[in-house]
Amino acid sequence: MNAATPPSAESLRAALAGLLDGLPPTQATKAVERLIANYRGTTPTDTPVLRDRSDVAAYAAYRMPATFEAVRGVLDALREAAPDWAPATHTDVGGGTGAASWAVAEAWDEAPPRTTVLDWAEPALALGRELAAGTLDAEWRRERIGTALKLADTDLVTVSYVLKELTAPDRTALVTEAARAARAVVIVEPGTPDGYERIIAARTLLIDAGFTVAAPCPHSGACPIVPGTDWCHFSARVSRSSLHRQVKGGSLPYEDEKYSYVAATRFPVTPVVSRVTRRPQIRKGLVQLDLCGPDGLARETVTKRHGPLYKQARDTEWGDSWPPDTD
Repeated sequence: MNAATPPSAESLRAALAGLLDGLPPTQATKAVERLIANYRGTTPTDTPVLRDRSDVAAYAAYRMPATFEAVRGVLDALREAAPDWAPATHTDVGGGTGAASWAVAEAWDEAPPRTTVLDWAEPALALGRELAAGTLDAEWRRERIGTALKLADTDLVTVSYVLKELTAPDRTALVTEAARAARAVVIVEPGTPDGYERIIAARTLLIDAGFTVAAPCPHSGACPIVPGTDWCHFSARVSRSSLHRQVKGGSLPYEDEKYSYVAATRFPVTPVVSRVTRRPQIRKGLVQLDLCGPDGLARETVTKRHGPLYKQARDTEWGDSWPPDTD
């Protein structure tokens, strides 16, 4: 890739700067409000969510930084399970303005893969091309995301925040087609109970297609969470630029993006021994870790009596592997 600017969260924020210049504040606010309602809703749509330039600009300012950080966190987990693997090609299904493609390019920044972004909203693709100019090695192509979609063979397929916009038959068809075409599949959804349900359904389809779960699960067996009692999700810290705060009407310099995901592969991986599934609870002299392991869910308490392990437990974050590498 002959990129003038290396892909990163900082370069993405720089590309987004000035995006809403010239757009009336009321128009941007209305577009954001509609997008928030769609993002939090559960009703699939058979038309593109991003309809015009104002929608797309508002979406990019409102969602791209959060989507980037969520996908980046997932890719870190995939790389932990497969440290020697790197994709040469990548297809970003329903990629819109390309947040996941930026994350993939940064994750393998020494040799970023050639990316194809597929979406059915031409305004999103147009803005994606504009933002990525000089940074991403990507082709932007309009495609209807549904049962008729056929993917070219590729190393990696990402599907981020797309399944919730599709009907159940379209979801099944998309995950099945991704499994046919790719060596690794990454699917990300909002960290909500219904988002987790879509991830579990996709996880089952991938396993049935012969894939191995690389992350977040430490195994490819059944999820130990009893349906309806809880849901598996994680959190990514998102730095808010002044543009981000303007569009979202917030004052804090950051926000936390909750997401659920599955990363699965057709090649051998080494999943973590167990994964921290909640924010660690730090008390005086002890740390409580909620873990998911091969034997199911468990809580481990680490105290000062555990010596160096106690300090490592205090430094452990939600979504990290456990126990730490002894090296």
